[in-house]
Amino acid sequence: MNKAFTKETDESEDDEPALAPLPGGGKNYITPQGYERLRGELLDLIDNERPKMVEVVHWAASNGDRSENGDYHYGKKRLREIDRRIRFLTKRLEIAEVSNPSIHHGSDQAFFGATVTYADDEGVERVVTILGIDEANSALGQISWISPVARALLKARVGDEVSLVTPQGVQTLEVLKVDYPAPDERTAG
Repeated sequence: MNKAFTKETDESEDDEPALAPLPGGGKNYITPQGYERLRGELLDLIDNERPKMVEVVHWAASNGDRSENGDYHYGKKRLREIDRRIRFLTKRLEIAEVSNPSIHHGSDQAFFGATVTYADDEGVERVVTILGIDEANSALGQISWISPVARALLKARVGDEVSLVTPQGVQTLEVLKVDYPAPDERTAG
């Protein structure tokens, strides 16, 4: 077989990160800000990162022997990573359902996009913001709307006590405060 038709590495093209599982119904809720962030990343990859890397690979390939050409091998690997991320973002944005949490501004009930202050059984207060699975960052106090804590808090009102099943047993959470971002002046009426 001609060498032109063989793969350069043993890496599989199916090394794509699996889409995070969605609950029944398949909705992928995301805030407008989260959607724009993912869309911006996708456009940057398509318009900037990928063309630059194609140029690097083309330059490295023109240097001759590719067997020991680190720039070429790194460039091809990085190009596969970029393409993989582009496919992932494209799929996620296709199924995204943008939900603006500011429509609930002033409400005391927890819905998608709410910042909820709650106390656990020991009285420890925590503040979490319920966001989409593609935008939540636990280090910033953001949790996915499909997480166990978010599922327990959703639809609860200030003063409600909800049950959270944990590996250590059932924990009671008391909702202390619910906040939403103020409506954007540009989108309000």
